[in-house]
Amino acid sequence: MAENGNSEAQAPQIKMNILTQFIRDMSFENVLAQKGASGEVQPDVKVQVNLDARKREAEHQYEVIMKLVVDSSAKESGEKMFLLELEYSGVFQVEGVPEDQMHPFLLIECPRMIFPFVRRIVSDVTRDGGFPPLNLDNIDFVQLYRNELARRQSQKGEPAAQTPDA
Repeated sequence: MAENGNSEAQAPQIKMNILTQFIRDMSFENVLAQKGASGEVQPDVKVQVNLDARKREAEHQYEVIMKLVVDSSAKESGEKMFLLELEYSGVFQVEGVPEDQMHPFLLIECPRMIFPFVRRIVSDVTRDGGFPPLNLDNIDFVQLYRNELARRQSQKGEPAAQTPDA
C-alpha cells in the first residue's frame, strides 16, 4: 500500500473518449404482422453478437462495430415473429494502452461503453414494431472475447496467444 502515490505514477495513464457513435445499418422485419397473425404468443429470442475493431487514419482513433442479430420465434410453433439486424459503431480516441493490450481493450472495454445505447435501440425498435420492448441482458464481453480466441485457435489448430498481434 503506497500512500505517496508512486505506484500510480508508474501505471500508464489510459485515456478513452467516445468521439461519436451511430447506427451503420439496421433492419427490422415484423414477420408476424406480415402473416396477419394475432393473439398472445410466447417468444423464443436468440441474440448473436459479433464485434469488429479497425484503426482509423487519425492517430489514436479506432472504430468499434457491434453487429447484433435478434431472431424471435414463437416457442410453440417455431414460426418466426421478427428479425432485427443492427450494426452499431463507436469511434474512440484511445491513448496509453500498451500495444499488446490494444486488441482486447478495443473488443472488451469499448463495446461496454456503447452497449447501453444498443440496448436502448433494440428496446425502442421492438416496441415500435408492435412487440413488447426487448431489454437485452448484459453481455459479458470478456467471455465473448475468450470464446472468439478459442474459436480461432481451434480453426488454426495452434495454441492461442493471449492477444493476437495488432
